[in-house]
Amino acid sequence: MKLSGDLKAFESRLGHQFARPDLLVRAVTHASMSSPNRSDNQRLEFLGDRVLGLVMAEAVLLADKGAAEGQLAPRFNALVRKETCAEVAREVGLGDVLKLGRSEMLSGGRRKEALLGDAMEAVIAAVYRDGGFEAAREVVTRLWGDRVRTVEADARDPKTALQEWVQARGQQPPTYEIAKRTGPDHAPQFVIEVTLQSGEAEQAEAGSKRHAEQAAARAMLARLEGAK
Repeated sequence: MKLSGDLKAFESRLGHQFARPDLLVRAVTHASMSSPNRSDNQRLEFLGDRVLGLVMAEAVLLADKGAAEGQLAPRFNALVRKETCAEVAREVGLGDVLKLGRSEMLSGGRRKEALLGDAMEAVIAAVYRDGGFEAAREVVTRLWGDRVRTVEADARDPKTALQEWVQARGQQPPTYEIAKRTGPDHAPQFVIEVTLQSGEAEQAEAGSKRHAEQAAARAMLARLEGAK
């Protein structure tokens, strides 16, 4: 099988040349495009999740040899969660090469976080099936980059941290409200405002309410920590 031009370019960005190009084609084929003659990426996604987990478990252990399990677990979870996989997928341009059915394409499938995260896991499995664990570890380590080193901040749930901050000072829990909603139904953007009992407020924007709330809480924590 010969890869198309866009998949060859993606292969180059990925940093792995496939001996079995069919594996890459399957990895970027969403279930909405499956047929009796065309396999989708769901089985590869299942495998890729486990391969990624092993690579990241080893990485966090090596990054901090003195850390206890209770410290390692949230770091690991932050590195393998769907949002992180989708972030890496965007960075490597995976959405541009996904093979989607018409309805999924029209609903903004190339930008959907869950779909991108699943596809990234499938690509990792494709590399593993094609070149073995070392090849998969090399690709994952390069694409995840400094995230292993900086994961401590990401592993800290901003909403929980902010809740703990206000409770420690005897304040009421922060409130979160939608300040603005824009974009079509298939690709909405939310501006969330978080307000403290003291009246301090911060806003943040994201493609989901949950992510916007987390971003707003993170912005508030940054302000509070900067005011120390």
